Amino acid sequence: MQSWTPCLKRQTMTEKIRPWTRKISGFVASNLLGTAVDTAVLWVCSTYLFSGYAGTYLLSPVISFECAVSVNFLCSYFFIWKDRVTRKRHRKTSFFRHYGAYNLSCTGVFLLKMGFLLIIERITRWDVVFCNLLALCVSGCVNFVMDEWVIFKKKKK
Repeated sequence: MQSWTPCLKRQTMTEKIRPWTRKISGFVASNLLGTAVDTAVLWVCSTYLFSGYAGTYLLSPVISFECAVSVNFLCSYFFIWKDRVTRKRHRKTSFFRHYGAYNLSCTGVFLLKMGFLLIIERITRWDVVFCNLLALCVSGCVNFVMDEWVIFKKKKK
């Protein structure tokens, strides 16, 4: 008589891709919202609040960056990587620890974005808003990698 052994269920390609699709689409939506906030704040600051090169190309992007970081972090913490954060006893500690790491990571990515923004501006002489949008495309990819594998990494069980 043969003994029955259960087969291990293999994941199909769709089952493997589904979590990534959800995460990437949420990240893209969050970044589109962050980009809208970044662009609107940058436009207001560079048009109405500051003049000159330093105000337009340095100070305005810093202010718009911090506004966008806050929006993106809230989306990431509460929606995209919600399954990877502590929700019970240490909620405040988890929130501020993740926010600190997220802000530090985004600051590094921001410096990368600023480098691209200034290089694009020097080469093309386009308006700061268009240079910023192109630089955000590059920095967005780096930001996803940092979020997935550093800031909101899966905890070992």
